[in-house]
Amino acid sequence: MSQTTRDTAATGGGASTGAAVPATAGRPDGITGKGLKGGQLGLLAVVVLGISTIAPAYTLTGALGPTVNEAGLQLPVIFLIGFIPMILVSLAYRELNADSPDSGTTFTWVTKAFGPWVGWMGGWGLLAANIIVLSNLAGVAVDFFYLFLAQLTGSPELADLAANKPLNVLTCFVFVALAVWVSYRGLHTTKLVQYGLVGFQLLVLGLFVGLAFANWSTSETAIPFSWEWFDVTKIETFGQIAAGISLSIFVYWGWDVCLTVNEETANGKKTAGLAGTLTAVVVLGIYLLVTIATMMFAGVGDTGIGLNNEENHANVFTALASPVMGPFAILMSLAVLSSSAASLQSTFTSPSRSLLAMAHYGALPAPFSHMSKKFSTPGFATVAAGVLSAGFYAVMHVISENVLNDTILALGLMICFYYGLTAFACAWYFRNSVFGSARNFILRLLCPLLGGVGLFVVFLQTAADSWAPEFGSGSEIFGVGLVFVLGIGILALGIVFMLVMARLRPGFFRGDTIRKDTPALVVPE
Repeated sequence: MSQTTRDTAATGGGASTGAAVPATAGRPDGITGKGLKGGQLGLLAVVVLGISTIAPAYTLTGALGPTVNEAGLQLPVIFLIGFIPMILVSLAYRELNADSPDSGTTFTWVTKAFGPWVGWMGGWGLLAANIIVLSNLAGVAVDFFYLFLAQLTGSPELADLAANKPLNVLTCFVFVALAVWVSYRGLHTTKLVQYGLVGFQLLVLGLFVGLAFANWSTSETAIPFSWEWFDVTKIETFGQIAAGISLSIFVYWGWDVCLTVNEETANGKKTAGLAGTLTAVVVLGIYLLVTIATMMFAGVGDTGIGLNNEENHANVFTALASPVMGPFAILMSLAVLSSSAASLQSTFTSPSRSLLAMAHYGALPAPFSHMSKKFSTPGFATVAAGVLSAGFYAVMHVISENVLNDTILALGLMICFYYGLTAFACAWYFRNSVFGSARNFILRLLCPLLGGVGLFVVFLQTAADSWAPEFGSGSEIFGVGLVFVLGIGILALGIVFMLVMARLRPGFFRGDTIRKDTPALVVPE
């Protein structure tokens, strides 16, 4: 689906104030494309892009310790439980993409289901989540860059440079600028970069897993593998289940970038949706392998290299790389650095194309729809996303005692909001066909509703908990926890911007540019 008809007055609206995109020749409905180059990616390339955005090495090094603290030996089954809402929502995305492939994804689909006001907020939630995570990824890349330099040169003091705030922020700006440059050059360049970075990341994780399995019995804290780690009945409290769902919000997020490139993917109606689901499944397999190997080698004790040792929680792989990998330990630091850098670059794909779509349909100022003539990329939107993420990181680094932790927690609120909203949009959009077959009932109603409800429950609980200043880093603004201010405050700010845009560009909010009956864009086969 794309830009509206030539004469929106004939379809029940006024003259559109959306992006001035001429009707496509040969399309009597006047639907036009956004200028994106079709057919650039195949299934493998899209899956690699999805894995890159999720960034397994970066994600696991910070998530394993805190999660094992909550789940203990049931960590593997908790990963499985946390996977459930993600796979349910990914199925909803597949259904919506097969019906209306569009780079606007959540924004476009929620608008078609619930109207322009709710759709705009869905798009805002997606943009906010990506801007937040981009700043977080840049921060992690900075930390591991200086850690890698320290290990490479044998000068531990170099790692401390990351604590120098002006230098930290300046280095962050450099990483963001490089990521923007690659993204601006288009998906062909992005694909080549991601093949190298993701391939290296997975190779090092594979080496880590292989050595951990081969040498686990030599570790003083080792424990043997047990199938009881997958036994749901061994979960002692509901809190462990809640922790698993909360974990999934962070560790599995990012597969939806596969849908964002649907207009640029060969047979985007089918390939993009399949890639999103396949990415989630592949990442689950990676997580389970690394988790089991790590538990067997390190154990779950609270001393030494044990996973419950609080000194290891912030960066598990830093503590385990040398014991597991010996002289190859430096590769793990480089893998986490490449993981965060790769995700930083690939994640720009999503907000740039969401900004493009919102401007294309008249929901944002027209400059966001400007395309690079040389690379056929949303050039203005890509640069804007870079500026916003770098600026957000700089501000957060000043006001937060633990910028990475607080942004991750705020990110969870954004993800729950727009994933859940998209899932509900699927159920409502297809409501007239859900009882047509067992398949439709399961994939268009049951799965989306279960996934959406689960995510909104987590959203409401996290919002309530984050009001307290002690939630997260302990940073606060006027006695209210910084995570709440970030998460709910950003959503409230979205309402303000939406009201401003409704006055400046009313065509979209009148329903001139997207309605449920707006024809779908024909994507390349």
